[in-house]
Amino acid sequence: MELAGATAVVTGGGSGIGRASALAFAAAGASVLVADIAEADGQETAQLIEKDGGKAAFTRVDVTEADDLARMLDEAESAFGGVDVLHNNAGIVCGEPHWPDTDTAVLMRQVTINLASVVVGTRLAVPYLARRGGGAVVNTASMASVLPLMDEPAYSATKAGVLMFTRTCAVMEASHGIRVTAVLPGLVKTPLINKSGDGTRQAAWVGMAESFMVWQTPEQVADVVVDLARNGAGGEWRFVSDVPEPLRELMRAGMP
Repeated sequence: MELAGATAVVTGGGSGIGRASALAFAAAGASVLVADIAEADGQETAQLIEKDGGKAAFTRVDVTEADDLARMLDEAESAFGGVDVLHNNAGIVCGEPHWPDTDTAVLMRQVTINLASVVVGTRLAVPYLARRGGGAVVNTASMASVLPLMDEPAYSATKAGVLMFTRTCAVMEASHGIRVTAVLPGLVKTPLINKSGDGTRQAAWVGMAESFMVWQTPEQVADVVVDLARNGAGGEWRFVSDVPEPLRELMRAGMP
C-alpha cells in the first residue's frame, strides 16, 4: 500500500507507541486522525504532525464505546476523504495490586480496551476500508501474547486474543482486500511502564524482564507498524526485534 495520500486512524495516539506510529504515518505522507481519551496528549500529537508539515486531526475517543469508535471512523472519512489504515493500538495494564487481587472493574476495562475494542474497531472499519478498495488494519499485540505474564494474566490473555484474532482475520485479504496484521512489542519505554506498578514506578516484573529482554523504543515499534501497513500479508504478525534463543525456549515451553 502506498501511504502517501492515504488516511490512517490511530487509537491511543496521544502517547507512547500510538504517538510514534501517528508521527511515522504522517512522515510517510498519510493524513492521520489521532484518537485518544486523553485530550491534551492527543491534541499534542496532532500538533506535532502539523508542525512538521503533515495533516492531522484529533478526536476524543473512549474505545470501550462502540459509538465512539464509529464516530471516529466517520470523522476520519469526513476530514480526509476516507480510511485506508486502522491502527488498533489503545491498551492498558492493570498495575498494582496484581493478580489475583486486581480490582474486578479494572480487569473488565482492561479486557474491553485491549481486546474488545480491537475486534469491534476492526468490524466497524470494514465498510470504510472497502470504500477505498481495501486497506490495512494493524493491531498492537505484545510479546505477552506468547509469553505468560504472571502478575498480569488478563493482559497476556487479551494480547493472546489480539494475536489469534489477527491470525483468524487472514481470510479477509482474499474476501475483502483488507490485510489484518499485528505487531508484538516487548519492553517499550512508554508511560505505560510506570503504570505497571503503583502509577509512579514500574512493577517488579519489569525489572525481572530486563534480565532477558532488550528495551525497545516506540519509534522502533512504529517502524514495524508502518511496514505492516505497507507490506504486511493478512494474518501476519511480527516481533519488533530479534528474540534471543533463551526467550524463544521460554515461549516454546509456555513458562514465565
